[in-house]
Amino acid sequence: MDDHVKQLLLLGREHFQKGEYDDAESLLRQVVDRTNRFADVHHMLGVIAHGRGDFLEAEQHFERAVTVNPNYTEAQLNLMVTYNDLGKYEAARRVHANIRSRDSGPLIARDPFVRGRIANMHADLAQAYLDAGMTVEAITQLEQAVALSGFADLRTRLGVLYRDTGAVARAREQFELAKAANPRYLQARIMLAVLALGGGETEAAIAELESALELEPENRSAQLYLRMARSRRLSERCPP
Repeated sequence: MDDHVKQLLLLGREHFQKGEYDDAESLLRQVVDRTNRFADVHHMLGVIAHGRGDFLEAEQHFERAVTVNPNYTEAQLNLMVTYNDLGKYEAARRVHANIRSRDSGPLIARDPFVRGRIANMHADLAQAYLDAGMTVEAITQLEQAVALSGFADLRTRLGVLYRDTGAVARAREQFELAKAANPRYLQARIMLAVLALGGGETEAAIAELESALELEPENRSAQLYLRMARSRRLSERCPP
């Protein structure tokens, strides 16, 4: 590698690390024009392209980065994200399987950021399956997402699918875990209240909804269900 390419590479990396992506891109493209053997250059160009919404160009750069260095985990993760953005869900799954088959699996498992990104990709796949009417497959994807992250919103989505397929006990468990993970996540409390109403547990529903409204007094769903629950309590106490 000649001195000019070294200088371009050094400056390009510096600009990229500082978030000066226009300057970085100009320099990194000059590197690519001279040599195609730096995986991190293609990775950086992929990140820049993805950031401006050019997923096709990002895909090409991430693929090239992985070709140059098949063990480049960050490039593979970004390639998974990009495939997902392009609707190439099967390709994303293949990349994920490849990562898990390597020794880097335990490293990924220890990294909360990486786990969160993969969890969100499972959630996106779940929505795609759900849109296609494939509920069982959607549940499987959300179960994997929850196993990776435990995010309150993903647990709540999984709970809703359990509820809709008749697995009420499993739904309640997920809503309770979501509330424990993030006590301020109101949707989990509201879903618990809906379950309680459906099971005739009026007082439990009211308690959840009142707690939700303490956190967010203007939440319309909680207001609506609370009026419903209080009306039911009144009718239970004063039957016709």
